[in-house]
Amino acid sequence: MAVPITPVVPGDVVRLKKPHPCGANEWRIVRVGMDVLLECVGCERKVRLVRYEFDRRFRGFVRRAGSVESPAEE
Repeated sequence: MAVPITPVVPGDVVRLKKPHPCGANEWRIVRVGMDVLLECVGCERKVRLVRYEFDRRFRGFVRRAGSVESPAEE
């Protein structure tokens, strides 16, 4: 079964299948290539995953890089 390639860019914050041992479940993308360098948002530890493993464990975006939140209406 083929795993779809998820288009990510450095700066995106993603959620993976299982949380990090520190308890956080959000990861910031640092580098993308044949592998993906992730930084835990909770403890700032860096982990490198082969692209296939990243795509298999990916569960969704928390924040996209460069996305601007709309100001609150007054």
